[in-house]
Amino acid sequence: MNNGRDYWDASAAMSIAAQSRHNAAAIAAPYDVHLCDLTLFVSCCNEESSIEATLDTVIDAMKVIGKSYEIIIIDDASKDHSVERVRRYIDAHPDLVMVLRANKENKGLAQNYIDAAFIGSGQYYRLVCGNNAEPMEMMADVFGALGEADIIAPYYIPSLQRHAQQSFFSLTYSWLLNLISGNRINDYNGRHVHLRFNVLRWHPNTRGAGFQAGLLCQLLALGFTCKQVPCRNARRQADRLGRLTFSDMLSILHIIAEIGLRRIAELF
Repeated sequence: MNNGRDYWDASAAMSIAAQSRHNAAAIAAPYDVHLCDLTLFVSCCNEESSIEATLDTVIDAMKVIGKSYEIIIIDDASKDHSVERVRRYIDAHPDLVMVLRANKENKGLAQNYIDAAFIGSGQYYRLVCGNNAEPMEMMADVFGALGEADIIAPYYIPSLQRHAQQSFFSLTYSWLLNLISGNRINDYNGRHVHLRFNVLRWHPNTRGAGFQAGLLCQLLALGFTCKQVPCRNARRQADRLGRLTFSDMLSILHIIAEIGLRRIAELF
């Protein structure tokens, strides 16, 4: 098995002309060159009632852990006033590194997840949904583990606030993926923290639900380290797995098949 990020270290040489365009350190050790500790991708689609509160929560959590960060907001063709609210928020916080990209057409969460990673400049990368579903304490628990592993995988302590059907699906989904992959992950649908370079290199090839599980399993198979973090005060509102579409189900089946085929290839 490879040993994660160290496997990709190399040496680099370049011409004088190339030095004006390229960073030798970034070529030789791509995981070590970054402008901040964490890039936060905040997804937004018709979230005018919650997007500002989401940004407040993110900022409060980052104050607790004291890491450098940037916020990349991608609005996915909202039909409400989400974009105007985000623009006003950015204007009101000129001291924070915040970027808004407003899509003219809806591209879906998985595609925006990849795009925001390319826009960002942090060492680590994490998705935050714009519906303000995560309390500040939960985010602080997850972000506080930065640097302890290549992947930070939160799992949510069972709560009466979670819908029973949603909890059953999540547990069954994790059990099935663990059975197929040989991993021992508590929650494959958690908002995992990844090294941003890994998202650029091995981004998911599906647009529906399940893209996080596909990326996680692939990175674990490559030898990247993972720390699972139990989260307190988990109030997962309107989690996408609670309202799966037919397209989402196809995406999940695709991911399951992909993980299964990779496991078979590893065995032989």
